This record gives sequence, structure tokens and C-alpha cells, in this order.
Amino acid sequence: MPSFDIVSKVDLQTLDNAVNVAKKEITNRFDFRDSHVQIDLNKKDYILNLEVDSDMKMKQLIDVLISRSVKQGIDANAFDFSKDAYPSGKVLKKEVTVTNGLKQDDAKKIVKLIKDSSLKVQVQIMDDVVRVTAKKIDDLQQVIALCKQSNLSIPLQFINMKS
Repeated sequence: MPSFDIVSKVDLQTLDNAVNVAKKEITNRFDFRDSHVQIDLNKKDYILNLEVDSDMKMKQLIDVLISRSVKQGIDANAFDFSKDAYPSGKVLKKEVTVTNGLKQDDAKKIVKLIKDSSLKVQVQIMDDVVRVTAKKIDDLQQVIALCKQSNLSIPLQFINMKS
């Protein structure tokens, strides 16, 4: 039976490249000259640590980071900017987590979305992956289109398509 997996993962090498390109752009920008700017990527926990002088520069840094990540192929929704920046001495620090893997409640939303569509597919949650199986590949393609159309605010990838 044809099947595929729905995941939400960010490639570590692509993320590292996006961070390095953002660092390079920041060092070349005139408005960041002679100011403290630091971007660190914790590759183990998928956390970005940002440090800048002012709130305005934090917003600009986030804008550069998102634009460079999108050009590298990383969805902007993969970054969680919900935590506020906090002052630490003369600098502002912000911790940005990068989504890696589907959370249980997000997987349940996807399963509910697919089951409500009344397509003839079977859906099951396997850790941080949602597996969809059907008798026809056309049904699977309709599920992919449905997931892309719905506004789930999480980046989804469709992998392991088997017929």
C-alpha cells in the first residue's frame, strides 16, 4: 500500500549555513559597525543565542536571520521567537528555538485535519512522525495538498513516499 510520512524537521547543515551567511551579512552592514552582535547556534539542542546592543538591532538581526534562512530553504515558521529578549549588562540577549520534530499536539491537529477531510486514508502517529497510508497514490496527493492549503503555522515536509 502506498504511504508517506509527514515530518517537521530542519536540516542542521542548512541551518548552520543560514546562520553563517547571516553573520557575514551583519559584519558587512554599516549600521552594525562598532557594535556588539553575536549569533551562536547550539547544534545539539537547536537553539540560537542572539546578543546585540539595542532592541532596534535585535529586530534587524531577526529580520536578517529570517531572510537568509528562507533563502536557504528553511521555513520562517521553524523559528520560535515567542521568548522576550532580556537585558544582561549592556547587551540584550534572546534565545530562539528551532522546531525539530512534530510535537504531540501538532501531530494530533494534522491527524484531525486529515480525518475531517473524509479521504480514504489511514493516519497514525509514530513518535514525531505522522504516517499516512492509502490504497491509491491520488489519495495521498490529496492529503499533501490539504496539508499545504491548511494554515497550521508549522513547517511540514513530506518524506518516504512509497508506492
